[in-house]
Amino acid sequence: MTLGFAPPTAASLRSSSESTNRLARILEPAEWSSAGIPLLTNPREVVGGLHSRHAPTPSMAVLAILDHEERIAASASFVRRPTPADGWEFRNALLAHLRRVIPHDLRRRTPVRTAVLMYCREGDERWTEEDGAWMWGLRDACTLHGLRCGAYITLTRAGWQVLGDGRGGRRPSSDSTPLPLGEGQAELGRLTPRTASGATEPLRRAAAR
Repeated sequence: MTLGFAPPTAASLRSSSESTNRLARILEPAEWSSAGIPLLTNPREVVGGLHSRHAPTPSMAVLAILDHEERIAASASFVRRPTPADGWEFRNALLAHLRRVIPHDLRRRTPVRTAVLMYCREGDERWTEEDGAWMWGLRDACTLHGLRCGAYITLTRAGWQVLGDGRGGRRPSSDSTPLPLGEGQAELGRLTPRTASGATEPLRRAAAR
């Protein structure tokens, strides 16, 4: 009888390679903090405005483009596909929605608008690999669309948290009822439901007027 190890199959090698690539497309909190991400002047107002507009539930990403005065110029929301967290997939989904709601700023020498991402998920406020993949995707999508990469915010049952910033609050949370938009905040319409993959599923996407 011959003893030994079976050589790895092509499928196992491919799976290992894909896992390694996914891990390379993740940003750790320390990397995010050292990247010079601009701080929000009033994160509570931004979070509250996005929550009122999109009423996010777990697995929903809300993408906002802020002008130089930190007003929401456009926003979009979509449901994350149930696949392993991959910054490349997240980048493509974010970029597709950016292209739908606002023109790129690639001709400008310096970005004047900032993209902010709020992701509603289960769990607590602590960083996860899924958060790291969203951070990687947001940073890359902003570069490809000529935008400044802004804050990454998680929304859970415990409340909201700006990762890498330390600021957060209990309300709104993923269980909160959306509040009416404040005075001067434009009501946004709802467009055709889709997901990041294009399949039919609840989604709200809107551009600020």
